[in-house]
Amino acid sequence: MKKARVLSILFVVVLLAVAVIGEAQQAKKIPRIGVLAQSSAYFLSTQHEAFRQALRELGYMEGKNIVIEYRHAEGKLDRLPGLAGELVRLKVDLIVASSTPAALAAKNATKEIPIVFETIGDPVATGVVASLARPGGNITGVTMGGAELYGKRLELLKETIPKLSRAAILWNPTSTAAPLNLKETQAAAQALKLQIQSLEVRSPADIEPAFDAATRAKTGAMMITQNPPITTYSKRIVDLAVKHRLPLIYPQRQWPYTGGLMSYGANVDDSYRRLASYVDKILKGVKPADLPVERSTKLELVINLKAAKQIGLTISPNVLARADKVIK
Repeated sequence: MKKARVLSILFVVVLLAVAVIGEAQQAKKIPRIGVLAQSSAYFLSTQHEAFRQALRELGYMEGKNIVIEYRHAEGKLDRLPGLAGELVRLKVDLIVASSTPAALAAKNATKEIPIVFETIGDPVATGVVASLARPGGNITGVTMGGAELYGKRLELLKETIPKLSRAAILWNPTSTAAPLNLKETQAAAQALKLQIQSLEVRSPADIEPAFDAATRAKTGAMMITQNPPITTYSKRIVDLAVKHRLPLIYPQRQWPYTGGLMSYGANVDDSYRRLASYVDKILKGVKPADLPVERSTKLELVINLKAAKQIGLTISPNVLARADKVIK
């Protein structure tokens, strides 16, 4: 009887020890995040570093208490679904999608793993979420503004070049958001009494011919959509704008900081810092469906005067006065 009691006590002790060990192992489980991007350029960008820095400020140290699995499509959008599938098979705890195509690929790949996205276009119009207030399902994130910003960029070009009568837009029709951006640009052009030249760039080989076509048509200015291969070959785009002496407005501040003329759009680094807070909340148990999509309201105009001088363009004092940052 005494022996049975001792064995019973030992059994209980063993069970408690197993439970404690199990809880300790669970507590030590390191979250694994999958990051899905259109191109490797994202991982060298200031926005990616802003995201990682924000994670560090929230207590997440890569390689110590968090693991990040990186996947990029090298500018080939048709690779995104396969890469999203890889992250799902790795059973990551959360997927961060850095663009509309990446967000859609992740959304199609899983209905269970939480997804946090950052997009430039309208996530409702492109089918990423049901609404900004109630995204639904397993996905939420941050958007840097919709197609209406293309109209504003066209206005800025017109104000910068008062005699402007014809502008071009460089875009990739295979990208989900690009047709909406083109439509908004055309509507704004009509209101401003401008002609719009549509220049499709489906592959890197289309970039230089597009600039040649703009020059032949005596196009006075250009704007771009933020899609591969345009974003993948940013230096080539900037160099060709200088070569053709063509004023070009970009969606994000990194373009004028690397030699482009001017940009108007959301502060991308700020958006990615906000993205990190979504990751933190979800890893702590908040459901994506309970987190409304946040829209960036901090818009900025950046002008590079050195780039303006290279193409022989004088920026009026009125436009300069509106700039948030002037690079000299």
